[in-house]
Amino acid sequence: MSIAFHWFLPTNGDGRRLVEPPLPVPGIAGGQRPATFGYLTQIALAAESFGFEGALTPTGPWCDDAWITTAALAQRTERLKFLVAFRPGAMSPTLAAQMAATHQFHSGGRLVLNVVTGGDTAEQNAYGDWLDKDGRYERCAEFLQIVRGLWSGERVDFEGTHLHVAGGALGRVPDPLPELYFGGSSPAALEVAAQHVDAYLTWGEPPAQVEEKISRVRALAAEHGRTLRYGIRLHVVSRDTSEEAWAAADKLLEGISAEEIAKVHARMATTESEGQQRMLALHGGSRANLEVAPNLWAGVGLARGGAGTALVGSHEEVADRIEEYAALGIDEFVLSGYPHLEELYWFGEGVLPLLERRGAWKRPVASAAGMRTSTLGSGGVSFGVVPRPER
Repeated sequence: MSIAFHWFLPTNGDGRRLVEPPLPVPGIAGGQRPATFGYLTQIALAAESFGFEGALTPTGPWCDDAWITTAALAQRTERLKFLVAFRPGAMSPTLAAQMAATHQFHSGGRLVLNVVTGGDTAEQNAYGDWLDKDGRYERCAEFLQIVRGLWSGERVDFEGTHLHVAGGALGRVPDPLPELYFGGSSPAALEVAAQHVDAYLTWGEPPAQVEEKISRVRALAAEHGRTLRYGIRLHVVSRDTSEEAWAAADKLLEGISAEEIAKVHARMATTESEGQQRMLALHGGSRANLEVAPNLWAGVGLARGGAGTALVGSHEEVADRIEEYAALGIDEFVLSGYPHLEELYWFGEGVLPLLERRGAWKRPVASAAGMRTSTLGSGGVSFGVVPRPER
């Protein structure tokens, strides 16, 4: 099978830099770009047109709700799947199973779920979740057992350590069943992945670290008689030349002071997320030596939490690195860039044709009219003209 690509929907807003000034600077392109429905529609349509399989939508108090946003975007798109991130600690498993079934029905089966257990206690507390880290993973495993049971169409009676359901049942089961994606680096996270999900996601660590991590997950899954798919979450800065790409990466950090970087580092250092700690270790809060592996740049993590690395280079170099990760067992790439619409075009026009030519990726078949058509979902759906980025 060829590799698959997903893009990212910036439901917290977008910009040309990692941190945009509060007000636009006269004479300089940029400023905060709000996540309006129109802008997100542009990104979704562009991703669909270029042949991306899906789009990840984040979860957190700093962004808009993923369920509602993607339900709306599903009505403007025809093939694109929506990888909805959600927190098991913020809703009941029966409600989540019902919401997934409803979303599948109205989107034509284009929902995929990204299960976020939560690695920041303060953030979880803000959602009314007071379990510690170990408890969150125990509850997550129970949650997924209940959801899978409800999706089978059977009545569910479940009494666990953290969750209790009596007489759970759905009037409609999702068709097809949404695939479950999951990320986490702690031993508890790897065990949940091995037992309960379809695809394991890692943040963009250097290839040797990624290989070691997915080897551990693969071995744990085999103990349970299961096999998983593996994906990686990365930003990307791809240009016609390597020099242009590195200049664009440097510009993302423009205007961010050493004091601001220190504040971000101090805040992220308090998280319980092992994955976040592994991201911090790549740069140590310093601008020095940010290329932590060939074409892998840790600069994003200086200014933001979460996925902190980017593939930076010429289109050929980025394609080479993608094939390198694919050779390690990575099946799916969840990508993003700043701004998300413009960077999507750089990648779609520059990298995807190279991967297609090399046989690493299969583009949806073009119709006689020259429009890209779907190889997924209901089949043969054509797309209209995709708007170019706003100026």
